[in-house]
Amino acid sequence: MTAAPDTATGPTLRLILGDQLDPLHPWLAQRRADVVYVLMEMRQETDYVLHHAQKVLAIFAAMRTFGRHLRGAGHRVRYVTIDDPSNRQRLTANLDALIAHYRAVAVEYQWPDEWRLDAQLRAWAAQAPVPVRAADSAHFYTPRDGVARALAGHRQWVMEHFYRQQRRRHRVLMDGDQPAGGRWNFDADNRQPWRGDPPPPPDTRPSHDHRALWHSLVAAGVRTVGDPQADALRWPVDRAEALTQLDAFITHALPHFGRFQDALSSRHTRLFHSLLSFALNVKMLRPQEVVARAEAAWRDGHAPLPAVEGFVRQILGWREYVRGVYWAHMPDYTRRNALGHARALPAWYWSGDTGMACLRVALRQTLDGAYAHHIQRLMVTGNFALLAGCAPQEVHRWYLGVYIDAFEWVEAPNTLGMSQWADGGLMATKPYVSSAAYLHRMGDHCNGCAYDPKQRVGERACPFNALYWDFLARHRERLAAQPRMAVIVRQLDRMAPADLQALRAQAATTLERIDRL
Repeated sequence: MTAAPDTATGPTLRLILGDQLDPLHPWLAQRRADVVYVLMEMRQETDYVLHHAQKVLAIFAAMRTFGRHLRGAGHRVRYVTIDDPSNRQRLTANLDALIAHYRAVAVEYQWPDEWRLDAQLRAWAAQAPVPVRAADSAHFYTPRDGVARALAGHRQWVMEHFYRQQRRRHRVLMDGDQPAGGRWNFDADNRQPWRGDPPPPPDTRPSHDHRALWHSLVAAGVRTVGDPQADALRWPVDRAEALTQLDAFITHALPHFGRFQDALSSRHTRLFHSLLSFALNVKMLRPQEVVARAEAAWRDGHAPLPAVEGFVRQILGWREYVRGVYWAHMPDYTRRNALGHARALPAWYWSGDTGMACLRVALRQTLDGAYAHHIQRLMVTGNFALLAGCAPQEVHRWYLGVYIDAFEWVEAPNTLGMSQWADGGLMATKPYVSSAAYLHRMGDHCNGCAYDPKQRVGERACPFNALYWDFLARHRERLAAQPRMAVIVRQLDRMAPADLQALRAQAATTLERIDRL
C-alpha cells in the first residue's frame, strides 16, 4: 500500500468484494473525488476451504479486470494484491489500515451474500473508528427475507409456491393472469436422455493466460486443488465477455436446454447448459437481464416454451429460493445433520480415481474444469455421498471448494438441503436418491463401466443398487413419513427378507472397501 495519504479531509472508502463485480451498480453512476473503491485479494478468502485453482484464478482475474475498468471510468481505486507487502490478508485488518492511511471519514460496503462475511463486517462496524454504512448489492429479485415473507404461514417451504408468486409479481412468462401455455411447470417435457442428436454447441468462450497471476498465488502459499489451466482459462473476466456468453447460450443452446437439462453424458461436459452461473454469482450479469433474454427468445419463436420455462425457473425461482432459505436459517443451517451421517468422503472425490464410470467422469470433469452441471452434482456425486452416509459438512466443504460458481448462499442449501437432505426436508420434499437404474436411463456411462447397473449383488454389482436399498432400510421410519417417499419405502415390505438381507450385506461390503471402489 504505497499511495500517498490524503492530507485534507479524507475520502469515503467503498468496499467491493470479489463476488460484487457489477459495473451497473448504483454506486458507479457518477464519479466522486471523495470516494475510493477498495478491492482486496486475501488469504482469508482463499483459505476458508480448499478451493479449486480455477476458482481462485477466475475470481482474482475478474477482480483485477474490474479494478482496471473502474480506473478507466475515472473512479479512484485502491487494489490490494495477494502479494502486496502491506496486505494483512484479513478483510477488517486491511480496512483498519486503509482508514488510517487515507484518513478516511467513512466506510461503505454492499451487503455480502455469505453469512460469514456479513457477520465479520457487522461485528467490525460496531467498533470501527469511522461511521460504517451498508448498501444493497442491487442484484437479486428479492431481499434476503423475501422468501420467508412470501412463504410465511406455509407448513413447509415449497419452491413451487414461491416461484409462482415470482412469475406473477415480475410478469414473467405470463399471459394476463395465467401462465404462458396454460402451465406453470413443464418438467414432464424436460427429462429426456441425450443420445447424440442434436450435437451440443461448441464452447466459444475466450481463453485467458493467467500464468503470472498463478505464479503469484503459488508464491503467496495459496493451496488449491484441481488443474489451474493457467495458460488457457475459459471463465469470463468482465461483463462484456459474460454478455457474449449469454448471447451464445440463447442462440445455440437454449432451444434444446429443456429436453436435455437432466441428461448425463460421458462425451460432453456441458450438453446444453448455459455456463452462466459463475458470471451471475460474481454479478457480471444480472438475473433480470438473463430472464428477459430467455423470455424474448420464446416470444420471438426462437426457443420452445418448455425449454425457456425450465431455464427461467432455475434463475427466477430456484436461485432466489435457495438464497432465502440460506438467510432465514443461518448460521445453524450449515451444521444440520438430520440423518446423523458421519462417514468420511471417499478419497477419490479428490482424484477421480474410481471404477464407477459416472462418478469418475463427473469427478475428473470437476477437477479439470471446476464445473459439473446440476444433475451430475445432485444425482451422481451427491447421490453417492448421501447413500453412503457421508458427513454432510464434509460434503458441503467439498462442493463449496471445487466448483467455480460455489458461494455459500447458493451452495449450502443445494448441498445440505437438496442433495444431502441434512435439513430433514426443510427445503426438499424428499431425499434425491436413486439406484443405478436412473443413471443408466439418463446417461451412457454404464456402457463399459467396471460395474453392471443390472446387478444388485456380487463383485460386478453397481454400488448404487445395494447402497440405495440399504439407505431406505436404515432410514425406513423417517422416510415413510414423507409422502413422496412412502410408496418407495413400502417396496421394502414386499421384498423377500433374504433378498433384503443380501442387499444390506452387499452394502456393508461396499462401504468397507469404499476407498477402493
